[in-house]
Amino acid sequence: MVNFEFSTTKRVVSELGALTNCGLYCQQLDIHRLLIITDKGIIQHGLIDDLRSSLAATNITHIIFDEVVVDPPQSIIEKAARLAIENDIDGIIGIGGGSSLDCAKLVAVLVKQKQSLPTMFGINNIVSSRCPLILIPTTAGTGSEVTPISIVTTGETTKMGVVSAVLLPDIAILDANLTLGLPQHISASTGIDAMVHAIEAYTSKFKKNPYCDMLAKQALTLLSANIEEASLQGANLVARQNMLLGACLAGQAFANAPVAAVHALAYPLGGHFHISHGLSNALVLPHVLRFNAQEANHLYAELIPHIFPTNALGYDESQSSERLADYFYNLSHTLELPTTLSACGIVENDLPILAQDAMLQTRLLVNNPRDVGYEDALKIYQQAL
Repeated sequence: MVNFEFSTTKRVVSELGALTNCGLYCQQLDIHRLLIITDKGIIQHGLIDDLRSSLAATNITHIIFDEVVVDPPQSIIEKAARLAIENDIDGIIGIGGGSSLDCAKLVAVLVKQKQSLPTMFGINNIVSSRCPLILIPTTAGTGSEVTPISIVTTGETTKMGVVSAVLLPDIAILDANLTLGLPQHISASTGIDAMVHAIEAYTSKFKKNPYCDMLAKQALTLLSANIEEASLQGANLVARQNMLLGACLAGQAFANAPVAAVHALAYPLGGHFHISHGLSNALVLPHVLRFNAQEANHLYAELIPHIFPTNALGYDESQSSERLADYFYNLSHTLELPTTLSACGIVENDLPILAQDAMLQTRLLVNNPRDVGYEDALKIYQQAL
């Protein structure tokens, strides 16, 4: 018997066209003055037009903060919070990629004016409540709509996390219409990011549990079956809705059974070289899988049928990590993503600082099925070069 706790977003709506019901959802949450948090690209592509029409039809006033950037710095989050406070906002909608959703979570707390952002950094340090919050992802990757985590850029190459169940929204909306038109490389890299969430949740060292295992397996079933179609034939709404749901399930899994070394080694790539989070994960994933083989092959073997449903037999368990590593390397190639660090402009001399920074990710490394030291991290980066 495994003892565990599981927390997630109270309500998940997975439906094509669900964005048009946002006014109703706001009414149900007693929201009257709404702040929409997003980025300029979302506005330029008209992705909130249906949302604004729905709000107008239900007489909900709103203002827009569209200054979110990738890996948002503390200053952006605090600027959005000041706007919310100045306009007496009583509800927040975050719409966009993971950065917009992470920003919206924190602003929903900051609007209460009970706590400053720096005092929230770490695990379970939020002492305030939050205002009503709806999160709407436009990429199928981060799972931020169902995770109690927000990542904040605090320096030139450093990030801090806020982890608290307070950050879980009231409603998460999965509407694949919002993912139409995404560039191929974004659909591909965010999709692999979601697959990493599922794999690392399934192999998480301390908090792995049957509920998260179930979610991780179903996530991999959906994601592996749809990622190529969604990325290479982007108009397929069924594939895109399946990707959104798969990413959501993976998010629920890793929110409760945390991610590990893949993410720990990916973060420095984003911090130093501004490589997107999903691509950073894809670059180191095959090599971390091989590194973990001696401790996790039996778990990887259990995942293989959910990635290769018609060709899962006939492989020795000891080959599981190698098979998964080959699959993800080839998948990146198929999806036309870079497959090496050198293809992203990284050279041998860059690797020691990356390995040093990876060692700072103790919150993540502790969850890895095999202990990772500095020399291990350096070797993984060398293999990925």
